[in-house]
Amino acid sequence: MSEFTHARIAIVAALEREVLPLVKRWRFVDKEHSGRRFRFFETDHVALVCGGIGAEGARRAAEAAIVLYSPGIVYSVGFAGALNSELKIGDVVEPRRIVYASDGSTTNLDQGEGVLVTFTAVATPEQKAKLRESFGAHAVDMEAAAVARAAEARGIRFAVVKAISDEVDFTFPEMHRFVDSGGRFSEVRFALFAALRPWLWPQVARLAGDSRRASQALCRTLQDLIDSQVATADDGGHALEAVPRR
Repeated sequence: MSEFTHARIAIVAALEREVLPLVKRWRFVDKEHSGRRFRFFETDHVALVCGGIGAEGARRAAEAAIVLYSPGIVYSVGFAGALNSELKIGDVVEPRRIVYASDGSTTNLDQGEGVLVTFTAVATPEQKAKLRESFGAHAVDMEAAAVARAAEARGIRFAVVKAISDEVDFTFPEMHRFVDSGGRFSEVRFALFAALRPWLWPQVARLAGDSRRASQALCRTLQDLIDSQVATADDGGHALEAVPRR
């Protein structure tokens, strides 16, 4: 059983495949919080948890990470969709403002650039256009605003790092059908579904390749960030000053 109970940095992702290049050599441990079990990946001063797709799973995972590890800062990381044609696959965004599309609430950070909007579903190109127009957003995800709320409720610093995995005009196959109530995505069921529909193969192949590029870019950025944060703390400095403000 892990004795690692304090982290300088907590990271909340949706799916393991988003962060696999980062955590594949980290130790892992299953821990319980509020009657749910979470798998945490641990390395020196960092704990990472995958809460599943969507706001509810992200919130629960963030709360578990905060309670179990007492971090100095919480990051929401993972994939995001581009809301303009300037953002390309593998571009990494660190927004200055997070908007929750469901109620219009915002979280402002002291650094970063641009606006990320958290939406309740995988956005179609038409929905992306509306989100861009309504909120002036540059990218869309499904989790960051929920992680922000969990961190803010406990006075924990918060930041976001997202990698673009789908461009503004990309249309997803029917992936929502394969996400369960806990936010877990069944890759096996989706693969079987796609295998029987040859007309989806080019779309699925593009999605797989784009996801790999996004994951690699995300994990390179996160490793650099972790190295920088740990070095700064070891030198007697402070971790990233990303204090959320409503």
